[in-house]
Amino acid sequence: NAKDLASYAVLCQEAGLVPIVEPEVLMDWKNDIEGCRDATERTLTAVFEELVAAGVAIEGMVLKPNMVIPGKESGIKASPEEVAEATVRLFRKVLPKELVGAVFLSGGQSEIEATENLNAMNKLELEQPWKLSFSYGRALQDSAIKLWSGNAANAEKAKQAFIHRAHMNSLATVGKYEGETHE
Repeated sequence: NAKDLASYAVLCQEAGLVPIVEPEVLMDWKNDIEGCRDATERTLTAVFEELVAAGVAIEGMVLKPNMVIPGKESGIKASPEEVAEATVRLFRKVLPKELVGAVFLSGGQSEIEATENLNAMNKLELEQPWKLSFSYGRALQDSAIKLWSGNAANAEKAKQAFIHRAHMNSLATVGKYEGETHE
């Protein structure tokens, strides 16, 4: 899989595109946060070894990783501060400084969890040479899709829910999310 991601990145860059490299560690298991950290470290190390070996311009790509969180089946809930500390410390250990940014998957987290965790990362007082942002699916769209439910009459409410969620995540990218506010 790491070789395939590197091949994809090379092809994108040869075509003048910015590759979004997505080495996701699935969260559907019973690991604790340390187990996720270890699996993520092995995965990211292997992917960046292949990217470098393939000649990918690291500064010309975007990483789309998972956050370091306990597995869904573990019954463990980590605080945003624990997730932030584990994720950023791991990134400082394995990510090249040439990388411009990482946009996180939500990895099955709720909308609020994903936002709180991203916010906590961006509030950490650890050197972070990369921009940490979001590329959420469910954690960005879930409320809007539920509100809409295929009914055109609900479209405006769904649109406002989506805008709200995007705004909350935008605040989290600069460490200024302070909980849910509905404007």
